[in-house]
Amino acid sequence: MAQDVTSERFVVEGGEPIGGVVTPAGNKNEALPVLAATLLLPGPISLQNLPRIRDVSAMLELMTRLGVRVSFSDNNTVLVDAADLSHRDPDRALSSAIRGSFLLAPGLLHRTGRAALPRPGGDRIGRRRLDTHLLALRTLGAEIVTTEAEVVMTLSGRFRGTDVFLDEASVMATENAVMAAAVADGRTRIMNAASEPHVQGLCRLLNAMGARVGGIGTNVLEVEGVSDLRPASHRIGPDHIEIGSFVALAAMTGGEMLVRDVVADDLRMIRMVFARLGVATELRGHDLYVPPTQDLVIQEDFDGAIPKVDDSPWPGFPADLTSIALVLATKAKGTVLIHEKMFESRLFFVDRLVSMGARIVLCDPHRALVVGPSRLHAQTIASPDIRAGMALLIAALTAEGTSVIMNAQQIDRGYERIDDRLRSLGAKIRR
Repeated sequence: MAQDVTSERFVVEGGEPIGGVVTPAGNKNEALPVLAATLLLPGPISLQNLPRIRDVSAMLELMTRLGVRVSFSDNNTVLVDAADLSHRDPDRALSSAIRGSFLLAPGLLHRTGRAALPRPGGDRIGRRRLDTHLLALRTLGAEIVTTEAEVVMTLSGRFRGTDVFLDEASVMATENAVMAAAVADGRTRIMNAASEPHVQGLCRLLNAMGARVGGIGTNVLEVEGVSDLRPASHRIGPDHIEIGSFVALAAMTGGEMLVRDVVADDLRMIRMVFARLGVATELRGHDLYVPPTQDLVIQEDFDGAIPKVDDSPWPGFPADLTSIALVLATKAKGTVLIHEKMFESRLFFVDRLVSMGARIVLCDPHRALVVGPSRLHAQTIASPDIRAGMALLIAALTAEGTSVIMNAQQIDRGYERIDDRLRSLGAKIRR
């Protein structure tokens, strides 16, 4: 869906320390699958800590048009009841706008026997295969017909439990597979499963609903299918990607920050990689502390070689933080190779950073060599996707002068009230 890149923008005055106390929003990548999971039963599910972001709003609108009742008891707590699920084909335009729309397939198939979904949208960061999703659902009993415009799936009776071996550790394919397996007839083993925190959160919700999912947090999920699920309550975990974004911003601007209510295990690799880029952090109970005025120096490898930051499936460094790590490296003394393995278009935003004064060589679509520290200066730049948009916003807050970030609604898709929350931390930003 085409977007007017001039419709919303952030005006940012950089060069000020950004610090204070911040509480991360709920995990965007957990919110979408747990919302989709509510279609699996005709009863209420209460979800707490739901991030109020554009992608979540689009998902809720999609579900409402399917006949699902949605009511908020406060800003971040929603009661979802799919008892009156009355439509089988989600709205085409809305479905095309967000990639998470494809997560509706298991619920629609289980409840109605049919799901017709257009090819999903989302960030244009490279090829994002549907093949693994279709492999999993077909293996579990769905019949699938694909056209250039849509995917039409049908299911006779229940999903059928079986062994499912995913050809890649796809997060959303794992989520689709475990939702289908939860209500399948028989036992399912999902191998080469993704194990990110948001996948774990979905599995915990399913178990609260009466499902029997074992192996949570590993790459093999053992699921004993049940015929009926029950109403439940679930709290969405803190967004580790947002936490990483705030940590990088504080370190780059010299601010002192305390991030409240983190899950330490979700941050192990993030803290390790950020330490390689010179960022010190301290765990204080359930909080993460970022000391002020850090001297950012990139750590060379043991043999003196240029170090590398690369993404990989969990528990490796998250692909969604690659853009943030790259911007962080522009303010650190030394040289580092950023290797984005998963998406061949994610690094194309570096031309905007180069225009701001960053010293970066884009070696190929997957690798960028960053030499720091660079003195960044203000620019008018467009936000190409959620994560690159946040990276550019961080760069603008560290730059000299007043920058304009066009297409701000891209950042809103993944970060809740980001301008308000940044102002509370001392940022000079207006919409």
